[in-house]
Amino acid sequence: MKSGKVLLGVLAGVAAGALAGILFAPDKGTKTRKKIYDKGDDYANELKEKFNNKISDFVESVNNKFESAKKDADHLIENGKSRANDLKAGLKSAANEKISQL
Repeated sequence: MKSGKVLLGVLAGVAAGALAGILFAPDKGTKTRKKIYDKGDDYANELKEKFNNKISDFVESVNNKFESAKKDADHLIENGKSRANDLKAGLKSAANEKISQL
């Protein structure tokens, strides 16, 4: 089972248990509703924080992969330029050699 599903199941169980505990508590209805609202708000804030952390991790991962690909591309470009310059020098040398033989 995936950890996300397990975490969701645990959170749902905790929420259901907390809700049941609050509903069966001997408080007035207004206090009970406020407790339910506060607990729901707490859970929503926790989920937002976890979601934001996941998004941040994803963005960082994409950024790292982009930077790595950019470095690889720069390396390939530099190798291509070097090879092109070597080829150019070789052709120039061969041309000069042919011209001097004429």
